[in-house]
Amino acid sequence: MRALNYTIAESADAAVSSFAEANGAARYIAGGTTLYDLMKLGIEQPAHLIDISRIGGLDSIETGGDLLRFGSRALMADVARTPVVRDEYPILAESLLKAASQQLRNMATVGGNLLQRTRCLYFRNGAGSASAVGVYPCNKREPGSGCAAIGGLDRAQAVLGTSDSCTAVAPGDWPVALTAMDAKLEFLGPDGKRSIPIVELYRLPGDTPHLEFNLTPGELLTSITIPKTAAGLTSTYHKVRDRESYAFALASAAVAIEMDGETVTSSRIALGGVATRPWRSEAAERVLNGQPFSAELALRAGQAAFADARSGQHNAFKLELGARVVADALAIAAGRRA
Repeated sequence: MRALNYTIAESADAAVSSFAEANGAARYIAGGTTLYDLMKLGIEQPAHLIDISRIGGLDSIETGGDLLRFGSRALMADVARTPVVRDEYPILAESLLKAASQQLRNMATVGGNLLQRTRCLYFRNGAGSASAVGVYPCNKREPGSGCAAIGGLDRAQAVLGTSDSCTAVAPGDWPVALTAMDAKLEFLGPDGKRSIPIVELYRLPGDTPHLEFNLTPGELLTSITIPKTAAGLTSTYHKVRDRESYAFALASAAVAIEMDGETVTSSRIALGGVATRPWRSEAAERVLNGQPFSAELALRAGQAAFADARSGQHNAFKLELGARVVADALAIAAGRRA
């Protein structure tokens, strides 16, 4: 059994200080629904856990003013059932309610959900980990060891943003919706506070797939802000998966549009289940914007989203599926206009 230090932080500043004192061998923990799983698999092996569950204010949910603001420790279930989110931003509520199981949503935090490791079945049973399944090369677990998914069982792997080192899919639903809604993330770290657009958080795998986030060691996510927009009402998060609950997306689309009569004046489209990070599709948005909405236009937008996709041996179906998921999501969103 490995020794493990455990600290309960009473403030965000104290949490960051504790991380610095651990010399990088620490992890922050709130709900723990992902971290504990990875610790059991031997993937994460921190020497020090810093519990942020008692830090005041990090669980706040604010819906007044020009922004929606969610503390990083707010629970997924609580945010999803907040009246303003539920009634005026279905894209956000649906992305939370279609994630994981009710039990996990009651424990998992919206901040922790954003910082899930990008993973696949080979990552879970990868380099350096003996298991009943075996030992597989995984560049995310052991850089330079190779990627067993390339040329292997790749049905669930990404078709966008891949590299010769990794094809694992970014797992979250909530990050896809936030990407479509131009969310910003606020951090506290050793160098103080900073705010970044969510699109700047996630790295493409490139040659270093083990480096997933553009973060300084010790930075603590404190809150998520989303600009309020009329497009929130005409929005949706549409997800297709192998089973109805507790399953990652094979393809999903977060869509919010604004219309003048039958014409799409602006659109926001992000993809999940098909890329190595939450994937904003400006190509699909360009097809839509300024055009009269129709089912044919929506499908063309979906196809444009996958124009640069690269499939493997078993996941080529995602190109057609993904395009139709985008088209269906656009139809749902357009149907919600007043």
